[in-house]
Amino acid sequence: MAFKTVARDRAGMVDILAENLSGKAVMSADGTELGDLYNITMNLESGELNHLLVSPHEQLRSERVDFDVDEMGRLRVPVANVQAVKDYIVVAR
Repeated sequence: MAFKTVARDRAGMVDILAENLSGKAVMSADGTELGDLYNITMNLESGELNHLLVSPHEQLRSERVDFDVDEMGRLRVPVANVQAVKDYIVVAR
């Protein structure tokens, strides 16, 4: 699944995504709760979404994760890994 916004609607789409997804729990497809969505990074020129920044749950900090981590310890989950968005954001590891 790929998320992409249309350039002329970029600001509105980002606001809608931020409102609906902010703080939503992120879970891997195997059922492991990874953490809570902190933010979404995007290419401002194309409107393409790049990564979900996920604040990891405490118990996950001691586990090996398959995602890059930013300077604040948040997981950088590629948007291409998103499988579903419902009660949780489900991502492939």
